[in-house]
Amino acid sequence: MLTRSTFSTPIGTLQLISREHILLASGFGTYESLRDSLDVDERNLEIKKASRIKIITDLLEDYFDGDLTALDGITVRQPGESFSQSAWKAMRKVPAGKTISYGELAKKAGSAEAVRAAGSACARNLIAVVVPCHRIVKTGGALGNYAYGLKAKEWLLRHEGAIK
Repeated sequence: MLTRSTFSTPIGTLQLISREHILLASGFGTYESLRDSLDVDERNLEIKKASRIKIITDLLEDYFDGDLTALDGITVRQPGESFSQSAWKAMRKVPAGKTISYGELAKKAGSAEAVRAAGSACARNLIAVVVPCHRIVKTGGALGNYAYGLKAKEWLLRHEGAIK
């Protein structure tokens, strides 16, 4: 069984889907689009609605209250090919308050030439904020894209102290 919940943030309502205390998806879009992006095996499980998800909601509250390392305590899992898995793992190692380029992400994920694949991994990331694709920027520091809009990306980077 999966659990779904919502979490209010300064940049919108974050939809959450978990399996026990493992976060499978989070995003600022609709619950339906988030559910449809799950792995097919999990998409077909029963989903119950809850006001909070144990551990995950507490750590998100801590993050938005200023404990920028709180997200590190959330266990995540999402479907994806080998390079995407490596890229998501590398994203989680970028500390709050720092950014890296898509090129640096490609290198950290194991293939310096795979800059486009690194960008695609960011675009396909199902676990917004917790798998911090918002910390990946263009070479030279331009923000680049973000599935939930540049204002959200800018707010997150400002919250973390990466930009003034």
